[in-house]
Amino acid sequence: MSVTYQPKRKKRAKTHGFLIRTKTKSGRKVLSERRKKGRKKLSVTSYKK
Repeated sequence: MSVTYQPKRKKRAKTHGFLIRTKTKSGRKVLSERRKKGRKKLSVTSYKK
């Protein structure tokens, strides 16, 4: 059996990051819903090389 999750910080930021979320209408909806709920972190933003 293979391990399916191979985490990459860059990939994670590119798909779930704040800038990506703000670019699309649905992404902005995600952010607004998370703001409404009172989330401390709105998205995955901190990514270091």
